Amino acid sequence: MSQTYRAIGLMSGTSMDAIDVAYIETDGEGFATSIASGEYPYDESFRKQVKSCLGRPETKTAALVLETEKASTLRHAQAVKAFMASHSLSPADVDLIGFHGQTLWHNPAARETIQIGDGNLLAQETGINVINDLRTADVKAGGQGAPLLPLYHRALAFASDLPLPVAIQNIGGVSNVTWIGGKGDDEILAFDSGPGNALLNDWVSRYTGQAFDKDGMLAASGHVDKERLATFMDDPYFKIKGPKSLDRDHFQKYMPEGLSLEDGAATLTMMTVQSIAQGLHGAGEPVQRIYLCGGGAHNPTIKKWLAQATGAQIGTVEDLGWNTDALEAEGFAYLAVRSFLGLPLSLPGTTGVPWPMTGGQFFKAS
Repeated sequence: MSQTYRAIGLMSGTSMDAIDVAYIETDGEGFATSIASGEYPYDESFRKQVKSCLGRPETKTAALVLETEKASTLRHAQAVKAFMASHSLSPADVDLIGFHGQTLWHNPAARETIQIGDGNLLAQETGINVINDLRTADVKAGGQGAPLLPLYHRALAFASDLPLPVAIQNIGGVSNVTWIGGKGDDEILAFDSGPGNALLNDWVSRYTGQAFDKDGMLAASGHVDKERLATFMDDPYFKIKGPKSLDRDHFQKYMPEGLSLEDGAATLTMMTVQSIAQGLHGAGEPVQRIYLCGGGAHNPTIKKWLAQATGAQIGTVEDLGWNTDALEAEGFAYLAVRSFLGLPLSLPGTTGVPWPMTGGQFFKAS
């Protein structure tokens, strides 16, 4: 058996609700096992501060972005320390931290992607070696830089001996899919399929102060505005074949202004569902099973409507013994080990990069 590493992965997604921490053991290839995980919520004031930094970098005050980067990094360090204390871990028990950072801007067409997070500061604060900046090399080489977890999905799928083809559909702030058709590198396809929870969460938060549509109840009690849905599905993004990726706010112009809370929630939820269905329709051989992860995996309305839209069996990765809420954090721990070993983090079929591409920056703890 090849050498294994114990790694912590950190993820704060475009929903900006919390820092997810996961601890795994992996060889960076076909072996990966989950050990423990935890979630450390952002406070509302800091969430607002991060939101104020989203968007094109030239429109933001550099001092605010730097202040937010330091504050975000220190919150990640606090999360790591709290997690380690709760699991009786010391820095000697962790070989690497995979630090995704907080995405502020993603425009691969211009070869730009910005995730704030100071890898050196995190390494010094935790006493553990850190690898971050996992997207930039891919984007600079002409790839989309996202999604980055398909190789982790594939490793888990093969270890679980899943019938192929299969789709792993993440519904976070943005939705992305990993379609796995076989064992070869040319039989995996991944892309951002469309909006996930970000716009829906923003809508619900605006009118209720709640962070999300709990159990999809608002959407279930509303009516979909079919005209708005049709306009949304006519967006040029859906005519592009994958691999492709999105900024969190790409679909901001489709916010259903003027609708009631419930009808707006229903319309935004159906936008997520229909864009997933459309993406899977063009991905490859049709799948009979779709396994959901991310926050949307907990939304019964999404699951019900997606089953109706695709005709596939809808489950969650929990059905496979995977951890829905920790999967992304686990994936960045896995990618950190791959980066340390110089292995590819992305393939032509996962991000559109011209060749298998490694990436990441290494920061040694002093």
